[in-house]
Amino acid sequence: MKTYQIIIETPKGSREKYSYDPKQKSFVLKKLLPLGMVFPFDFGFLPGTKGEDGDPLDAMLLSEFKTFPGCRVECRLIGMLKAKQSEENKTIRNDRYFFVPESSLLYQHIQTTDDLPAQLIKELLTFFVTYNKEEGKEFEPLQVLPAKKAAEVLTKESGES
Repeated sequence: MKTYQIIIETPKGSREKYSYDPKQKSFVLKKLLPLGMVFPFDFGFLPGTKGEDGDPLDAMLLSEFKTFPGCRVECRLIGMLKAKQSEENKTIRNDRYFFVPESSLLYQHIQTTDDLPAQLIKELLTFFVTYNKEEGKEFEPLQVLPAKKAAEVLTKESGES
């Protein structure tokens, strides 16, 4: 199975949202989440890609551990959340890709989003909606896709062959 290198921006359990600044070649503290709200899993990006928002494609790593900003993690794609995001009268696609690190023991059996509990998917969707609302953006989940379909979309978006 194909693997991907994901760069972590914000670790699991963090209230602090970090972003990579390619011009400065470093991570910057972007904002604090409201009290009681934390990232449910490590959040990062797929280097060398670019989404409709101009940033690299977003990646969430489902695992039992947390890493740190800048950590590179070898992962397998298990699915994606197709979504649209609106702000200032502009609507764009802003999908989230779901990965499992190759080193995860607890999630090693997960091959696709269909293997995840429905409640976990619901909570992830709620997190993204709430997170964006805090930024003054409207985030609308459209569809959760399993691994095979997510890989097709990722291949198209990243220009891979």
